[in-house]
Amino acid sequence: MSEKIKVVAVVGPTASGKTGAAIHLAKRFGGEIVSVDSMQIYKYMDIGSAKPTAEERKEAVHHMVDFLDPRERFSVAQYVEAAGKVIKDIASRGKTVIAVGGTGLYMDSLLDGISFSETSRDDELREELKRYADENGNESLLEMLREIDAESAERLHPNNVGRVIRAIEIYRLTGVTMSEHIRRSKESESEYDVLRIGLDFRDRGKLYSRIDARVDEMIEKGLLSEARTLREAGMSATASQAIGYKELYAYMDGEKSFEECVEDIKRETRRYAKRQLTWYRRNKAVKWLYYDEYESVQELLSEAQGYVSEFLVD
Repeated sequence: MSEKIKVVAVVGPTASGKTGAAIHLAKRFGGEIVSVDSMQIYKYMDIGSAKPTAEERKEAVHHMVDFLDPRERFSVAQYVEAAGKVIKDIASRGKTVIAVGGTGLYMDSLLDGISFSETSRDDELREELKRYADENGNESLLEMLREIDAESAERLHPNNVGRVIRAIEIYRLTGVTMSEHIRRSKESESEYDVLRIGLDFRDRGKLYSRIDARVDEMIEKGLLSEARTLREAGMSATASQAIGYKELYAYMDGEKSFEECVEDIKRETRRYAKRQLTWYRRNKAVKWLYYDEYESVQELLSEAQGYVSEFLVD
């Protein structure tokens, strides 16, 4: 059996400084960065996906960013295949692989080959879909599934409402179809030896303040214009679910004020951060570093650097 490729993974909720930490580690250890983000793969979605800036990309080489048209579909399986090739290439050149991103499903699919039976649930969504079936009929619910996952729809009977709801729920929560989940759950042992470093705050309010500030910054940079352009050009089902764009549609359609939509973005981003933390905390191997336990960001980065040094010489 060949030796596993070492991968340093920087994980954590949105607005926790993952990009800056990854760049710091890449510069310190001669690394290249692999973005593990389901939205940063898309071209033109620069502001809303908090994509690394041109300046940041000059500081360290970034892969798996900015290569796909937003109208195209790109499954987690496709991502894993493409990112796997990138990782092998980086390692073959003697560089350190730094994986960074907040999309937990993509990160675990890439580095571990997770069991998709662990996919989380959304009871509110289940109730909504059940009401939809009651009001419109089971066939209509199956048709909704067929639009996103024809393979699963083909396997399921319209009267098996629970399974149809579950298949839609999985796609809504993860952006990945049940069919792909089933295929991925059969993956073999991981090819990688992984060090996971998690970034967070003990005081959740500090994280939420950073999220709110970042949304305000996105608005200043022109998020509304970006959202309008993308909507007019067309977006895939996955891309159109990105937080920051869909909330602004209500303003474009005259249903809400601009200020209300901005508050919606902040609220949904905070909820997303909570889901990210729930996902990553299930993995007991993550070495968590909390900004509010250090005198400075530099001190936290020094701690992270120590973990990486130990890991790479093992």
